[in-house]
Amino acid sequence: MAGEGGNADVVLVAARWWDGLAEQPGSRIETAVRGGVVAEVGPSVDRGGAEVIDLGDRMLLPGLIDCHVHTTMDPARLLGTFVSDSSAAIALRSLPVLRDLLDRGFTTVRDLATFAGEPVTLALRDAVARGLVVGPRMVVAPHLISSRGGHGDLSPLLAAHLHREIGTLADGPAAVVRAVREDIRAGADWIKFGATGGFATPADDPEQLTFTQEEMNALVAAAGDLGIPCTPHAYGDEGVARAVRAGVRSVEHGNLASARTLALMEEREVFLVPTRFMVADALDHLDDDTYWKGKDPAEREKFTRYAGQLRESARNVAAGDVRIAFGTDAGMFPHRDNWREFPAMVESGITPLRALRSATGVAAELLKRPDLGRVEPGATADLIALPGNPFDDIEAIGHADFVMKAGTLHRRPAR
Repeated sequence: MAGEGGNADVVLVAARWWDGLAEQPGSRIETAVRGGVVAEVGPSVDRGGAEVIDLGDRMLLPGLIDCHVHTTMDPARLLGTFVSDSSAAIALRSLPVLRDLLDRGFTTVRDLATFAGEPVTLALRDAVARGLVVGPRMVVAPHLISSRGGHGDLSPLLAAHLHREIGTLADGPAAVVRAVREDIRAGADWIKFGATGGFATPADDPEQLTFTQEEMNALVAAAGDLGIPCTPHAYGDEGVARAVRAGVRSVEHGNLASARTLALMEEREVFLVPTRFMVADALDHLDDDTYWKGKDPAEREKFTRYAGQLRESARNVAAGDVRIAFGTDAGMFPHRDNWREFPAMVESGITPLRALRSATGVAAELLKRPDLGRVEPGATADLIALPGNPFDDIEAIGHADFVMKAGTLHRRPAR
């Protein structure tokens, strides 16, 4: 049942629905799916011998899009995985992750970098597209291009005497351009780069600047010349601003961006993927020793030091009009919890409508896939259904029990 373009004609009947864009959900709807595409939507559609699936009082809505995952990351081991495991082992361990994401209603994901020795996420993407692997449609940035000593440089994980580098490392405009072109030659859909340090990595700081403006400009221009968009890992304000000035399409995290930088993002129509859950979870547990057991003490110290700025930036995002696309950083925490980004966004002041749009119509716009993230004739038939109403209780979004991807039934309710 994997792969694009299911052939069976199906009519879905649901008591409630939401098209991925509207201000409010609607009442009873029938949706005809033919050849993997939504053919007709209305109070009554031509059933024409199609299989009719009655979803009862469930709400029908578009398949969800997570614009920031790491399907090859093992949160139990995190970065140490890539020091010892083969690319084959990493890829095989990702197969149940992909199935689980689809089970939970995520029909498209953007995977933003593996640290495996080979760009295994490109192979996973192609295997899903060919129907060899069950999982969401994948859009892939194969690596995190990093300066030496920057966020994507994992060499410090090795003993100093081994003299080996881990990461896609480049310093200076010429080397950065070469790294971009090599990723695109390998088949990259996106280019990701490290604009600042981070919280989880002990050797850097979230406000640390890791590429110059000249390097970022060269990186984004080289990708743009080949028609590939860019996005940075960026927490600190100046790193976000530099990336925006360079012409990126989205910013990942951005959790320390100032109101002025957020306004610059609005002006230049740059999307923000705020990965709010991971930050909120850490802030909620700053005083919980059990939560931090086994983690590097530097991570807790950084979250404590930046707590005020993180909360202020979250308030500014909620109050402003920057375009938010849903993304979670799943892989840094268990993939099955990626839906928790929705309540984390709402708890920060973002409306349920804006949160839901971030994973449907807005995410599809970020990915330049107007056929995704909506329920309308001509759209790809990525459809899910859930028993509750996420407009009333955002946590209902975590309980999808019907999933269709490109017209192929992946999961249907037990009764």
